[in-house]
Amino acid sequence: MTTGSEIKMDEPEKTPSSHWAVSEAAGPLRAPGSGKDAPGGPPSAGGSPWRWLALVVMIGLGYWGWRHFMQPAGEPAATDVGASPQPGSTALGRGQGNRPPVGVATVAPRDIRVVINALGTVTPLATVTLVSQISGYLQQVAFTEGQRVKKGDFLAQIDPRPYQALKAQYEGQLAHDQGLLAQAQADAIRYQTLLKQNSIARQTTEDQIYVVQQYKGTVAADQAQIDAQALNIAYCHIVSPVDGRVGLRLVDPGNFVQAGSAGGIAVVTQLQPMSVIFAVPEDTLSQIAPKMHNGGNLTATAFDRANVRQLATGVVTVLDNQVDTTTGMVKLRAIFENQDESLFPNLFVNIRLLVDTKQGVIAAPTAGIQHGAPGDYAYVVDANNNASVRVVKLGQTDGDYVEIKSGLAPGDRVVVDGADSLREGMEVRVVGGSGRDASGEPARRAPAAVDPSPGQQRQRGPTDDARHGAATDGATK
Repeated sequence: MTTGSEIKMDEPEKTPSSHWAVSEAAGPLRAPGSGKDAPGGPPSAGGSPWRWLALVVMIGLGYWGWRHFMQPAGEPAATDVGASPQPGSTALGRGQGNRPPVGVATVAPRDIRVVINALGTVTPLATVTLVSQISGYLQQVAFTEGQRVKKGDFLAQIDPRPYQALKAQYEGQLAHDQGLLAQAQADAIRYQTLLKQNSIARQTTEDQIYVVQQYKGTVAADQAQIDAQALNIAYCHIVSPVDGRVGLRLVDPGNFVQAGSAGGIAVVTQLQPMSVIFAVPEDTLSQIAPKMHNGGNLTATAFDRANVRQLATGVVTVLDNQVDTTTGMVKLRAIFENQDESLFPNLFVNIRLLVDTKQGVIAAPTAGIQHGAPGDYAYVVDANNNASVRVVKLGQTDGDYVEIKSGLAPGDRVVVDGADSLREGMEVRVVGGSGRDASGEPARRAPAAVDPSPGQQRQRGPTDDARHGAATDGATK
């Protein structure tokens, strides 16, 4: 006796899947081994081969889809033995698929320059502001802006007439005083004669001598005033004090200029030769000072602000006599011929100071040096094209090369391109400069390690089309 609903133990229901074969292509359900059609179904195909042909086609399509969408990108496709891979195919040949292509360079002895980099400013050897030394009316400006001038070339003219008039006045005063001097000298001679005859007092004779000296002083003062006015007249005629180029005109003709005015009339700058003043750390004095004291010439090369284009090459001529205590730097001056005038006054430049050259040291490209947990290291490719890590000790760097103090030997091949995907002992494929490796194959990128993202359809190439056709033909057969 049970409460609630009575639980009835029924036999398990037999599902059609355990007794009936399902085939979407063959038609409705049939009992296994039965030669009769199901009730209400179409006539049976019996032993017709179309059912098996459809099944083979489905299997072929499934295999093709797996090959195109489910096979890992890094797995090489199966190819016929002896068949060469087609361009664009991921099959690189037997043993080629897992060998990443790398570029190598050979370690060899070479000269390494010891260079000190510094920042400098182009400083002309002479920059002259044309300031009038007298006041007057500016009559003429004889230069054009930007004109190249030589020392002594006429540049401007100030009205000289006031100074010429003063000069004439002082010349007249000089003539008057010269007459008085001559009269005093004649009286002194007569007084000397009278003194010998005891006809005049000695005091009178001596006083006349002093009168002559006074007139001589007056004549000398008159002559000095004349010379001063002659100098003022010369100042009215302004000439260039140096060879160089004139800048913009600061005062136009017709203006009244004052002596010692701050603005001036124009500025003349010497462009050839040109100097660059730059500063280096005080720690580099041990390399620079001995060269300067022994009369050696240190070569300085000037580059533009971006430190890319070379502007000029010169020689260091001056080492300053003290270190700037606020910056810890010492200044130097280098002289450049500047024939092409690439060094412009006050231009900011980068200076590379060559202090020494190391002859025949072991050097490797800087692109082959890696930096990580072991420090500085490089991947070395042996004769069997196996890459191994080699810890190195670096020295002086010169452009694209760096000195190797230890860790590498001449003839070693270091990886300069493609080192990101390398591991210790990995076999690599060396790619030459022509884009082909040692076997003559074109250089290819290493296969991607990540499968295509969902929804992203992989592009089909010629190999995919051929593979699809082969699968279809096989299914048809």
